[in-house]
Amino acid sequence: MTPFAALHHRPGRPLLLPNAWDHASAVALAAQGHPAIGTTSLGVAAVAGLPDGAAATRAETVRLARRLGRVGFLLSVDAESGFSDDPDEVAELAVELAKAGAVGINLEDGRADGSLTPVDRHAAKIAAVKAAVPELFVNARTDTYWCGQDAPEAGALRRLDAYQRAGADGVFVPGLADPAAIGRLVGMLSVPLNILWTPAGPGLAELAALGVARVSLGSLLYRAALAAAVATAAAVAAGEPVGPVPGYAEVQALSGS
Repeated sequence: MTPFAALHHRPGRPLLLPNAWDHASAVALAAQGHPAIGTTSLGVAAVAGLPDGAAATRAETVRLARRLGRVGFLLSVDAESGFSDDPDEVAELAVELAKAGAVGINLEDGRADGSLTPVDRHAAKIAAVKAAVPELFVNARTDTYWCGQDAPEAGALRRLDAYQRAGADGVFVPGLADPAAIGRLVGMLSVPLNILWTPAGPGLAELAALGVARVSLGSLLYRAALAAAVATAAAVAAGEPVGPVPGYAEVQALSGS
């Protein structure tokens, strides 16, 4: 078991995975004691002025992984759907990311048009990645809740069962926030379950009690940073006080970490 995989097997202590979008955000989060940092595909895409979930940011994703993969924390990369429907091409991406220093990859079955990748196709991507880079932690995500599927719980279980049989090391169900449904899913899976934290959903302690192994923040931090930037500019324009922010030297120091 790799050190990153081990963080998913601590009963009652789920891995809280904050998601960064650049070097400074990743290093700042690691400095707060987080042993592992993820990337957010929305943040990476937005920084580049590109759409998220449209297979448009392969180069930006690899470039960021190369910046972050040797910094000193465990890095998991949000790779959308692998930027391809060809399992061999997705495996090639996984090899690139692993060489860059990534220890995990997140692969989603949601598509830009709101549909879902066929189960067998997504399972084939997972199997190809594990064959090419066995040590890379594959977190297989299903978007049955986000894509408005009928009976999303049953659909998620069917898909996740196929993904874990294909070799996924963990599975991810964003949009699932009902405690009872989360508990049922934990009891039916043989691999760790990842849940996306939301303000309306269970807190970290409740998710831990339900048996969730990993709690991701997704694009939350990037969206919060945007909101803070806009609010700060508005406060200056209105002559209102501005809250404490990192100093120039403090941010400059992040570049040398």
